[in-house]
Amino acid sequence: MRHLILALALLLVMLIGAPSLTRARPAAGSGAPGIHKLKDLVIYHDDRFYSSFPSVIRRPNGELLVAFRRAPERRALGERSTSHTDPNSYLVLVRSRDNGQTWSPTPELIYAHPLGGSQDPCMVQLRDGTILCASYGWAWLQTEAADKLIKPLRHGNFVFLGGYLLRSRDNGRSWQGPIIPPPVPGETVLDPFNQPVPAYNRGALCQGKDGRLYWAVTSKTSSPPGAQGTHLLLSADQGSTWAYAGPIATDAKVVFNETALYETPKGDLVAFMRTANFDDHTAVARSTDRGRSFEPWQDAGFQGHPHHALRLPDKRVLLVYGYRHAPFGIRARVLDPECRNLAAAKEIILRDDGGSGDLGYPWATLISKRRALVVYYFNTANGTRHIVGTLLALE
Repeated sequence: MRHLILALALLLVMLIGAPSLTRARPAAGSGAPGIHKLKDLVIYHDDRFYSSFPSVIRRPNGELLVAFRRAPERRALGERSTSHTDPNSYLVLVRSRDNGQTWSPTPELIYAHPLGGSQDPCMVQLRDGTILCASYGWAWLQTEAADKLIKPLRHGNFVFLGGYLLRSRDNGRSWQGPIIPPPVPGETVLDPFNQPVPAYNRGALCQGKDGRLYWAVTSKTSSPPGAQGTHLLLSADQGSTWAYAGPIATDAKVVFNETALYETPKGDLVAFMRTANFDDHTAVARSTDRGRSFEPWQDAGFQGHPHHALRLPDKRVLLVYGYRHAPFGIRARVLDPECRNLAAAKEIILRDDGGSGDLGYPWATLISKRRALVVYYFNTANGTRHIVGTLLALE
């Protein structure tokens, strides 16, 4: 009988395949702290489109929504290259009702900016089920028009429009907005109409225990002159209006941007910030008084950007981030509940097989008490950028 059972088990494996269960590979000399990689999965891939910068939420009914920026794959149209600015970049989403195993094949439109292309849809799900999505835009102008502008932020012929937010109360089927936030006080970057650009950011907003929304935004302000830092905006009405709270981190030399906010169980606000002029090191700032002030920023002690922080069932924090140095890929650390062991936490390699540094921007969500999904954009052999995910088992 025992031999018969073993034979049947072997036949079953041959028919359906062995389970894909591999330990997430830690960096050299470290151990994986309770994270197992189950498998990688494709969320959206179409060779006609450059798809990037995703965010993910899990709805109360278990449905997963992944929003991302989709633009034409310019190389497929005979052009030399693709870019992160495109007049036809739109915000779209796809859905999964089986914990990420399959996804809707045709993306739903979230928003097409009437003046240009949109970037980085950053979703946050509020306690009442409302979804907010923050983004920002670029307008393409002819060279002679762009050259006449006073203090624009330019990327070639693209001129920065600043940020906006959208809201959905019907599970992402329809979106209201845009909601235009105020500029950070002292903002020096002007839009194509020569007005200070509305506040903007790539990174996670968070809803605090007090019900308010906390949003870390980026700004180039007049103090210190020319410095690009991060600042805190607050909303007490689910994102309809925003008030300036104060600076998070500024420096005369180091640039801070693309910031994810996380509230710890004790109520601290922790800002995980991308940097420039700092060897791509992650920087962190902390507020212990609900955003009224932030402690001096600190070097987290490792490279990578940008970040997303997910609270695990045991209150530890899964911090995921892109790694745009060879070998290109996605990395993670498991932090203590108050996020105080950043440098000491072991680095886990989720992917190291990327085709170039144009990848990453991971975002994570729980799909059960024992599973998490990390979504990000990726490329193989520098091919078309597409949206993928990594399914993790939690111990």
